[in-house]
Amino acid sequence: MSSYKTTKLVLIAVAILAAGVSSATQESPVGKWTGHANAGKQLYFRYCWGCHGSHGDGNGENGPYLNLLPRNFVAATFKCRSTPTGTLPTDQDLFDAITRGLVNSNMPSWAQLTDQQRVDLVAFVKTFSPRWQSEQAGTPIAVPAESAVNLDSLKQGKQLFTKLECFKCHGEEGRGDGPSAASLTDNNNQPIHPYDFESGTRFKCGTTNADLYKIFMTGLDGTPMPSFADVVKPAEAWDLVHYLRTLQVNLKSPELTLWKSTKEGAEMVKATKASRGTPTGPGTDEVQLLEPIRR
Repeated sequence: MSSYKTTKLVLIAVAILAAGVSSATQESPVGKWTGHANAGKQLYFRYCWGCHGSHGDGNGENGPYLNLLPRNFVAATFKCRSTPTGTLPTDQDLFDAITRGLVNSNMPSWAQLTDQQRVDLVAFVKTFSPRWQSEQAGTPIAVPAESAVNLDSLKQGKQLFTKLECFKCHGEEGRGDGPSAASLTDNNNQPIHPYDFESGTRFKCGTTNADLYKIFMTGLDGTPMPSFADVVKPAEAWDLVHYLRTLQVNLKSPELTLWKSTKEGAEMVKATKASRGTPTGPGTDEVQLLEPIRR
């Protein structure tokens, strides 16, 4: 082999090693912890690669048997974020997703891992996509103080539900059976069902009213659920949050109690309870009840 070719191969090898070292030394601060990619790599290949793949592209050997394809970390498109649609999530967002898991999918909660281990996983997951090298995470949206829960808010939220045509996907009663539901697909071209409020107790990205607010304002990237930040004012978003809680007829909430105290609300709740909703994900109609999330 010529000295030129030898030198070229050596330079290529050095570049590859340098890239590996660069990604392996990635650090991700979350709260009082700092995640290290080297430690996260060991955890990833112990717990995660079977679904997400050895290259982080979502092509793990378990993929064909799952009801939804695992997240492709190379594409770096994430559903659950506190940042505007199209932007990268924060390290805290990734940490929360690992801790919480994603309901109605095969992504479980990893709350049994230590805080340090989960932060280490965050650091390693970020080494898969070049986006983390060229882009900054988006700035988390502001979540204003929640407005009061009263009948005016519920009625305004109901009107907004119709105005925004939420019923086309989620159905008039929020059962996930709207006229467009059967034709929806995600960014992997897989069928995806709208959320079923009637049978669901937690959302894809959390459990609180603030979590639901963020879903409206950031959207779920990679799914048909868009961001409404450009068309919905903060006060309106809270009204919609309050009304959607009344569609969760099997989950006791202040919103549902108030709604049932009215004739219209009582009739709607009775009609919704008359039949079960549709599955909220391909091949599953289960609701996962997980441990509280440590923030």
